[in-house]
Amino acid sequence: MEKAQEWFNYGIELAKEFGPKLVTAILIYIIGSWIIKNLISRIKKMMSKSKYDESLQKFLLDLATWSLKIFLIIVVISRLGVDVTTFAAVIAAAGLAVGLALQGSLSNFAGGVLIMIFRPYKIGDLIEAQGVIGVVKEIEIFTTKLTTPENKLAIVPNGAMANGNIVNYTAEKWIRVDLTIGIGYDEDIKKAKEVLLSVLIANPMVLRDPAPSVNVSNLGDSSVDFAVRPYCKAENYWDVYFSTLEDCKLALDKAGIEIPYPHSVEIQKKG
Repeated sequence: MEKAQEWFNYGIELAKEFGPKLVTAILIYIIGSWIIKNLISRIKKMMSKSKYDESLQKFLLDLATWSLKIFLIIVVISRLGVDVTTFAAVIAAAGLAVGLALQGSLSNFAGGVLIMIFRPYKIGDLIEAQGVIGVVKEIEIFTTKLTTPENKLAIVPNGAMANGNIVNYTAEKWIRVDLTIGIGYDEDIKKAKEVLLSVLIANPMVLRDPAPSVNVSNLGDSSVDFAVRPYCKAENYWDVYFSTLEDCKLALDKAGIEIPYPHSVEIQKKG
């Protein structure tokens, strides 16, 4: 019974000593979290009014949120009576160990910072990087998310993005679609050129400036090849690519112009 009383008294003493600190620490955390949430919300509104780039907004907001949360945790821990200098030393030692173990993640963080500084692409751009083609959906601290033409989500590390080759198809106002269409040697080249050019001019997604072009690009073994070059906005690239191929074939057929194919293979199939 005396033992239980001793433990009870000891508990009372601990509650008197650490109770107010614990309650204060909890209040600081709750109030601090509320302040951080509202502050980030205000900063987001200010950025939106100032027309900050969407990708830059998200990156800076993520960075500010994590920085403020870490600061809040340090304040809460110090209110509990933990020596902040000792805590900082422990964090530094742990940070070194974690840093060595997560060199790739640190590289990705540095890559994210470089992407924000040099801006090789932004949200909404159509890019090709690390063997992936897609529209930039999000630029986060460690990764960049792309939506591929197949509507798949590709997540690429920022370290690789910052250190690799990037082709930005949306950086300029327009993009060129490169197509090669061949006709037989017995066909009228000038007539074929007119037919192909008329297809490009009739397509509303093909730009007038710069003007589309059709030129002989190669004299092949069995065909005269035309370089068919329409220009369009980046978002219309695949629509122009596929529609131009189909319309050129239909227009050449209508004009009686033959597109050569391997007749010998066809004969073998019939035989």
